[in-house]
Amino acid sequence: MSEHREQGESRVPPRLMVIVAHPDDAEFMCAGTVARWAASGCEVVYVLGTSGDKGSNDPTVTSEQLTEIREAEQVAAARILGVRQVEFLRFPDAELVPDLTLRRAIARAIRKYKPEAVICQDPTARWFGQEYIQHPDHIAMGEAALAAIFPTSRDRLTFPELLAEGLEPHTVQEVYLAGTREPDYWVDITEYFSRKVEALQAHVSQMGDWDPEPWIRLWAQDAAAEARRRRFPGAERMQLAEAFKYFRIG
Repeated sequence: MSEHREQGESRVPPRLMVIVAHPDDAEFMCAGTVARWAASGCEVVYVLGTSGDKGSNDPTVTSEQLTEIREAEQVAAARILGVRQVEFLRFPDAELVPDLTLRRAIARAIRKYKPEAVICQDPTARWFGQEYIQHPDHIAMGEAALAAIFPTSRDRLTFPELLAEGLEPHTVQEVYLAGTREPDYWVDITEYFSRKVEALQAHVSQMGDWDPEPWIRLWAQDAAAEARRRRFPGAERMQLAEAFKYFRIG
């Protein structure tokens, strides 16, 4: 058993970057972990591939208006969780592709903020059960994020224009894949669950009249139960948890 696993969910990285496709993605997947780690002194930055400019069926709302609305909602949600910085890459919503342009943009952010740990989306999780098909932006953002983490942000000769911008190479030490079908790491969010729900509710344009609390609670209960079943360290105390696939690469 690795030293990291022996430490279990008590491990808190000094600096964390959360890399996701859309506003509200992080709140659904890892807001409890973000709140817990931020409260323990972790410096957290969000990097979003898009501003969610296609996420409305209201015929009176333009993409430009929606960008402004959803960016404001994301900043408000991040503030609730203790996130220090939110950076929007502003690629078009529903059009993300894991190409070199997106990879370079993410690598630029990694070199700029120098996180020890990154939470990003699992590009291999194509569907869940018979109810959910993964948004293609989630897959693209996860794929580009992993490529930016390793080896792009580490290697000096990749994208020399980043060096010209004064951005020296940086090696990410730990990666947590969120929204994964193969979890092997869990964080106890019992004390931070209400903050996760509050952050989700800040995304008013997406939540509408829907109360996410019952569904999110069930999800967190299931994650805690799986952690106990897998005998993850500290799981016996978990009532509500978030699940990740963990890598130590640094």
